[in-house]
Amino acid sequence: MGNEGAVVGEIFRDPWGIPHLRADDANGLAHVQGRVTALDRAWQLEVERHRAQGTSASFLGPEALPWDRFVRRARLSDTARRCWDELERTDPGTAEWVRAYVTGVNEALRSADAPEFTRTGLVPGRWEPWTPLAVWLSTHILFAGFPAKLWREHITSRLGAHAVGLFAADGPGTAGSNGWLVAGDRTVTGHAVIAGDPHRFIEDPGVYQQIRLSCPEFDVVGLAVPGVPGIAHFGHTGSVAWAITNAMADYQDLYRERLRRTGAGVEALGPDGTWRRAARHTETVEVAGEEPVEVEVVETDRGPVVIGGPEGLDDGVPEPGEPPLAVALRYPPRVTGDLGFGALLPLLRARRVADVDRAVDRWAEPVNVIMAADTEGGTLHRVAGRVPVRSAANGTRLVPAWEPGYEWRGWHEPPRAGLADGVAVMANQRGPASPLGVEFAPPHRADRITELLSRRHRWSAADMPAIHMDTHLASATPLLTHLTTLGVPPTTPGNPGTPAPRPGATRDAVAEPAAAVGGAVSSDRVGGRAPGVVPEGSSSAGSTATVGGAGSSDPAGGSGVVPEGSPLAGSTAEPDVPAPNGPGATRDAAASPAAAVGGQPADCSGVVPEGSPSAGSTAGADGPVPSGPALSEPAAALRERLAGWDRRMDAGSADAALFAAVRGAVVRRLAAHPAFAGAAVPPPYPEIFRPWLALVPRVGHALEHLLSAEELFGIDRREVVREALEEVAARPPAGTWGDTHRLAPWRALPPTTPYDEPGLSGDHDCVLCTSPVPGLTDLAARGPAARYVWDLARREDSRWVVPLGASGVPGSPHHRDQQPLWLAGDLVPVVTDWAQLTKETDV
Repeated sequence: MGNEGAVVGEIFRDPWGIPHLRADDANGLAHVQGRVTALDRAWQLEVERHRAQGTSASFLGPEALPWDRFVRRARLSDTARRCWDELERTDPGTAEWVRAYVTGVNEALRSADAPEFTRTGLVPGRWEPWTPLAVWLSTHILFAGFPAKLWREHITSRLGAHAVGLFAADGPGTAGSNGWLVAGDRTVTGHAVIAGDPHRFIEDPGVYQQIRLSCPEFDVVGLAVPGVPGIAHFGHTGSVAWAITNAMADYQDLYRERLRRTGAGVEALGPDGTWRRAARHTETVEVAGEEPVEVEVVETDRGPVVIGGPEGLDDGVPEPGEPPLAVALRYPPRVTGDLGFGALLPLLRARRVADVDRAVDRWAEPVNVIMAADTEGGTLHRVAGRVPVRSAANGTRLVPAWEPGYEWRGWHEPPRAGLADGVAVMANQRGPASPLGVEFAPPHRADRITELLSRRHRWSAADMPAIHMDTHLASATPLLTHLTTLGVPPTTPGNPGTPAPRPGATRDAVAEPAAAVGGAVSSDRVGGRAPGVVPEGSSSAGSTATVGGAGSSDPAGGSGVVPEGSPLAGSTAEPDVPAPNGPGATRDAAASPAAAVGGQPADCSGVVPEGSPSAGSTAGADGPVPSGPALSEPAAALRERLAGWDRRMDAGSADAALFAAVRGAVVRRLAAHPAFAGAAVPPPYPEIFRPWLALVPRVGHALEHLLSAEELFGIDRREVVREALEEVAARPPAGTWGDTHRLAPWRALPPTTPYDEPGLSGDHDCVLCTSPVPGLTDLAARGPAARYVWDLARREDSRWVVPLGASGVPGSPHHRDQQPLWLAGDLVPVVTDWAQLTKETDV
């Protein structure tokens, strides 16, 4: 492999530019995988390497500084080095395989000419053997959403402990997925089918790389993480296939520390009452266009200090009688020196579900639910990863490091589950991982997938895309129920626009898959990729009168979209919080208000608020008699129209746009209510954590709970809903849901020519999970980062698709060629016949 001129392997391409790689052994194949990844995604690899090292501000500028500070203080690259040393010691075979991948990356980077390098002046650097581990760690460090514990502390201090449950909801910042397994006795072929879609920030280039890895030991197709060898999350070996969803486990802790400076450095008070020396040093972060920044790095016996220090917060004033604030992060790889890379090669070599089961016994982080099936009828449904055994308090709040009882005491045994009626469905709801977590997604997506699968006894791989694209919004129920209690019926028609069909009138997306694509998208698009936010359903939606435009200097690439749950620059909601987008944006899967905030989220689909008609009644003309102050004629007409809405968030639906506009108005009015005034001002934590503390997104994602609770701090919710209805009726959105609900990918750099991003169907609680931030923006930065259908009868009948394309190079014919299919719910065939592929080169 190291001989100059020696042929290591071959690179083939299918019609979509997807690389199919072949080599004589696993190490040679890893070398080719590293090389082709650098050929297709050199800029992406270098951005990820610098982000993992905390050096991205050196070429992306001050917007990247908050992330770099966090990475340095959390000691991510040092943890990756520790894990590499442990991998070399305990699993030298896997270590050599990782080295081969890195060699391939470095070979291709030497001649990389991505246009972004020219624009930034960045020269590709050298990858070290531990760099893939650092990339994996930095990609997933926020997956467990540990900053949600900061939110719980904040909301408890301002509104009381009972408020935690009120705000329990799955926010789009949570790294989620849909996944379902249909056993052979429920399929037309007699063999299992696995399908789903991971929900992450949509990035350009994409977070998943479609790839095929073939050598005499194995032949696997799947979705790789660029910068990491093998296929970790979604793969098909021909005889066994697997997929994952986020288990929503809690495995990272935050400790309040008591620190003091001494002549020798910094000391921390331990649970035994003894002051012990903390590790301390200073690092320098280079910032393009500005002076370097010094970062003090402190680590106690619990872990690295990521908030505050011996003198407390930079901008904070301690509460009377409280010590200066310092918070340490404890996370498993820092403790164990293991990132689970020992599972990667065994997964590629798997032949049966028992092999997958043994492989994921070595999984560490992030904690996932694994579903697998093989050609012999075997199935697997289990949790994989490390979750520490400790006090329940560790999972819900910051705990005092100087008191005993909060230490880690070993590891939980990963739970297992079976199938129900030949089906397993996971969509981040409470399931097998329930004992391991605090925050779970509401059951809407999982319930809907289960319901759709129950409508037919026999399924095929070709049937699955209709489920991917389902747009029914169960979480709309509480708001629609409130609407039925308002005002009096209109005396004249006055409905704005064309009446919508009554519930049930729309064709079923599964019975008629053609209906699942979400309808036509209006050609009336928001001008450019404006950095300003068009309020949900606003009458200016679709016009070119949005803030900014093609000439904007917005560092986010002109998208103006921030990770869900974070305030936006220029927004009047919480203007003191900067937008974490662009070069330094925390765009990782959990970079926004994490999902639920304590306790089991209620299933609000059947909950009715106080004073509303009984559950099961039908809203509208044949439903309960409206009450309360009389509505204006336009508001009464709008209420009647929404009563007849089919609850599908289709891009071409004007009714969906009206609902979203009312929802956004309700969210903003609730968040602005004096009862929440104390919660509206976040603590002065480092900027990287502020998205978790933003009130408007928290209200938006918890809206069904807030509307369904028996009491809400004395707020007259019926009046809030009435005012919101009147607001929207007076100035209704002119177009459809897709006019404002548009894709907004994360980019480290803005494109030289802004893309005209498409309108989307779906919503954050739909199976088609394209996530706006209710109350803040309809734009969707997060959604299905890939879709897959693994057929165990014939692998060549499997399908996959990504939001953009296989290439990360702007201008490449395969940079965005899959987007039309992704939008329509179509998938690309998985090509397995080498004769149908085009050979590109020997390596």
